[in-house]
Amino acid sequence: MIETFLGAMDSGLAAVLDYLVQHTINCLVPAFFIAGAIAALVRKDAILKYFGPDVKKYKSYSVASVSGTVLAVCSCTILPLFAGIFKKGSGLGPATTFLFAGPAINLLAVIYTAQVLGLELGAARAFFAVIMSIMVGITMAYLFKSDDDKNREKLKNIPTGPEENPKPSWVIPLFFVALIGILVFGASGIDIITKLTVVFALIIAVAYLMIRYFTKDEAIDWGLETWDLTKKIFPILLIGTFFVGVFAYFVPPETFRPYLGENDLGSILLASLLGALLYMPTLLEVPIVGGTLGYSTGVMASGPALALLLAGPTTSLPALIVLYRVMGLKRTMVYWVLVIMMATIAGLAFGMIVG
Repeated sequence: MIETFLGAMDSGLAAVLDYLVQHTINCLVPAFFIAGAIAALVRKDAILKYFGPDVKKYKSYSVASVSGTVLAVCSCTILPLFAGIFKKGSGLGPATTFLFAGPAINLLAVIYTAQVLGLELGAARAFFAVIMSIMVGITMAYLFKSDDDKNREKLKNIPTGPEENPKPSWVIPLFFVALIGILVFGASGIDIITKLTVVFALIIAVAYLMIRYFTKDEAIDWGLETWDLTKKIFPILLIGTFFVGVFAYFVPPETFRPYLGENDLGSILLASLLGALLYMPTLLEVPIVGGTLGYSTGVMASGPALALLLAGPTTSLPALIVLYRVMGLKRTMVYWVLVIMMATIAGLAFGMIVG
């Protein structure tokens, strides 16, 4: 009994140690700073005002499908944001596109997926999240097209107000290019001298831009947003990774090979159903797919892995209860079925592409 307990604890601690060594400094630290900058420096109302039923569809759906990268939302944050824009009269289609894509294309999630599970799966997650979210939104708008007619009267644009401390148009894009450069070069496999030189130069560039063009309040907001994301997500990741390691001790990844080890319809549909039912805190789906379910060791196939990564952050039983209270049983159940269908289709397509 004691040996089993110690073995489980050792497995959990080993998983946490591997996580800290492999992914914290070169991946999550820069990613948290990027996400914090997005939350602090990119105006959310400039995104949300494009969701109305009278906005041209190519604008509303394109903005909704990529807004998760701008808003840096997680699975728990997307629900109140969705409820807010839906109750203010947004179009049902763009709103549900936003609801689907927000957590799935979360900047931290995409970066973390690419870093831990491979660039191929990370890129597929981002690509299919955008495409499938638009298909979900268009389908919801078509099935419930009377909603937009009712909502047009309720729509109230979020006031935008004049921007304080106007900057040259190139400043913020260059600022984010430098931040992303730190992440890319920091996680690259180039020699250590070149890596340190480039990363140091980019840090100097970020510091110069911040001092030269941003206010003190903006710098403080950036720090606070970064810290807020870190304290909310990082402890969950550590605790979750520990329990993933403990779980793997008792239930090795090989257990799931008969169920999730093929790129066939049954395996991918099962992964979609699991993802659409289970609640997984932001980013924890990555070690679950990689370690617990065995994608990193070849036990879980690529199609089921992508399906779970798409469906998992998007909905769950707790999320369904919230959505039911916001948009009713019929719309909620249709949305849930569409998530499962779209995640399954994406998994099948990805499985056919990569084999």
